[in-house]
Amino acid sequence: MRWIPDLAQTTRHRLLPTLLVLAGLTLGGCATRSEPVAPPASSPAPVLLISIDGFRADYLDLGITPNLQRIVDHGVRAEWMNPSYPSLTFPNHYSIVTGLRPDHHGIVHNSMEDADLGLFRLSMREAVGEGRWWGGEPIWVGAHKAGLANATLFWPGSEAPVQDVRPDRWTPFDADLPYRKRVDTVLGWLSEPAATRPRVATLYFERVDKAGHDHGPDSPETRAAIREADTAIGRLLDGLQARGLLEAVNLIVVSDHGMAPTAPERTIAVEDMVSMADGKVVSYGQSVGIEPAPERAAAIETRLVGRHDHYQCWRKQDLPARWHYGRHPRVPSIICQMDEGWDAIPAEYMERRRAAGARGSHGYDPALPSMRALFVARGPAFRAGATLPAFDNVDVYPLLAHLIGIEPAANDGDIAPLLPALVSPAP
Repeated sequence: MRWIPDLAQTTRHRLLPTLLVLAGLTLGGCATRSEPVAPPASSPAPVLLISIDGFRADYLDLGITPNLQRIVDHGVRAEWMNPSYPSLTFPNHYSIVTGLRPDHHGIVHNSMEDADLGLFRLSMREAVGEGRWWGGEPIWVGAHKAGLANATLFWPGSEAPVQDVRPDRWTPFDADLPYRKRVDTVLGWLSEPAATRPRVATLYFERVDKAGHDHGPDSPETRAAIREADTAIGRLLDGLQARGLLEAVNLIVVSDHGMAPTAPERTIAVEDMVSMADGKVVSYGQSVGIEPAPERAAAIETRLVGRHDHYQCWRKQDLPARWHYGRHPRVPSIICQMDEGWDAIPAEYMERRRAAGARGSHGYDPALPSMRALFVARGPAFRAGATLPAFDNVDVYPLLAHLIGIEPAANDGDIAPLLPALVSPAP
């Protein structure tokens, strides 16, 4: 059955969480002046899931993240975390909180089309907030079903009523909200009495990804953005310590993907791959989705499928099995994967791209070292000093479900690779 929103109810749902978040901002900003509310030892530890978008796994070894290192020194580090295909922001953030591959949760790209829903783009707030795009069961929905308080301070999918459920507290993404206010808001949540304190919450920092795109992963600007995110983590750790909560909260810090350097000369016009008369380019960049015109399908397949200079194309049903991708109806009929460091963009953007100089991209094969993502964690559930071999990001969801004490929804993940990090392994 297609969900049809009631306008008055939708308005209330949109206004109430916004007012709650605004209240949280005020309380979070003055929380250091209030009496800390540390949970009793018998209380279940809250879980705070933090994303630093675009934080490549090896950034942790640059020597510029002392606060993330504080987490590592008292907790767990993975060698790296494998993103799901395609290694893009929305598909991977949603895989982390559902345990489903993009082919199963339906957010198959940052840009996609659906026969019933139309277009989806990151900039289309109405589409981003439409629950029918988002399949699966994100962790905040599972928490809600179990009667557990939950909150999100930005996370792809949290603006939509998934299964007609939004997080208890949420707000539309606002890039202008300073990191310190984001941290203080979450500190305010975690300082609340057990009756209202979220059992699971999320926090999101985006500017490492933006700097990596604009200037490249090895640029001074990206290093500055890494330091900025690390400073925010330090503010969080110090705030938890001041409230007596540092050893009472399970912190998990992840990223969605890494970043690879690109150059202006490593750009192909999508019109050189397929003419607009022959088909539609549903998505471009690194994972290029092409839907041939029906009368031209056979000819376009013959022309595109196979190896080309700087990219390779497959029919959706023939994509590499390790990508677990190609069966969802939103995946276009032909997928062309660009080689590392190469982008495919519309011809109208080529001149602007050349003028921009060196920059960075992701969306490449998740097996590449440049696409590796971050995973570090600490808290009462985690052993100190553990290092985990690489695992897939869908494995985070069953860990989250275990930590908050709910039965996980159907998912593609496996908690087994993370069991060595736990003080008391899950059954």
